[in-house]
Amino acid sequence: MESYRRIDGFVTGIEAYRRHPYCRTLPEPSMIWQDGTTRLLDYGEPGAAGLPVLVIPSLINRAYILDLTAKRSFMRYLAAKGFHPYLVDWGAPGPQEAMFGLDDYVVGRLGRILDALLARGPRPVIVGYCMGGLLALALGTLRQDDVRGLGLLATPWDFHAPSPAQAQLVDKMRQPLEDAIALFGELPTDLLQLLFSAIGSGNVAGKFIAFGHLKARSVKARDFVALEDWLNDGVPLVNSVARECLFDWYVGNRPGLGLWRVSGQLIVPKAFIKPCLAVIPAHDRIVPPESALALAASMPNGRHRLVPMGHIGMMTGARSKTNVYAYITKWLNLFG
Repeated sequence: MESYRRIDGFVTGIEAYRRHPYCRTLPEPSMIWQDGTTRLLDYGEPGAAGLPVLVIPSLINRAYILDLTAKRSFMRYLAAKGFHPYLVDWGAPGPQEAMFGLDDYVVGRLGRILDALLARGPRPVIVGYCMGGLLALALGTLRQDDVRGLGLLATPWDFHAPSPAQAQLVDKMRQPLEDAIALFGELPTDLLQLLFSAIGSGNVAGKFIAFGHLKARSVKARDFVALEDWLNDGVPLVNSVARECLFDWYVGNRPGLGLWRVSGQLIVPKAFIKPCLAVIPAHDRIVPPESALALAASMPNGRHRLVPMGHIGMMTGARSKTNVYAYITKWLNLFG
């Protein structure tokens, strides 16, 4: 009877989610650069002359997690505090990106974006979220003279910390993942969702059961739907990038072992000597805190902050502004 009750509550919650009228209506900022499916969005206020901040999200999820709603927007918060934030919107890979590797994204796309920003004004601080933090570190290492500092948000580094359990899970799934990549020429979104659900061990049923008890017009219900819509709006990883991330990073732990190369150059934290801030969610199941702390501890001019939040909650939760946004803003103010 308890199993029946929970299944019924789960289905009721899913149906309530599907019926909910919420639709994302935030006005999109101006696009100032594009190459293939990659765009650079300008969140600066009209006439803004503040410190430029280039924000780099993961390749796996849509960039608007950093601009989810009017009240849950890291990008709009930075703009309101007088900075000039820019967001990299990777989009879904198209024919032009089909044969891309990480070199193409870092040296190619991000390198040209950095060139475009330098042509507009002073050197930016670059901030990366999750996988975007690794891309930001690579860009900062390769172009250190062109950036002022580096922010790392929930960024993994030692993929075998605190234990190799996640890596072993990916390794056990290697053959079906390889088969899917070979069949589709990419790692499809549905498989990525399944993989990260397994890694994250999230309570999917529980969250929909709880949602089914919320008032449909409540702010809490609307925020749930906004986030769930984003979670279900993922993008695939192209062939080479999927293999590098899953098998070189997770299974081989190349970053943590100091063996990760971009454009032939080793990407090692000690090579980045500019100021660095790492914000690490203490309750993160996708990127265990120990994995991110290994990176923070290796930065020669770095500081870190542990926050009592989860991987996604650090950017979209009710306490994001006080625990994360405000702290990053305080650090950015040190650049003048």
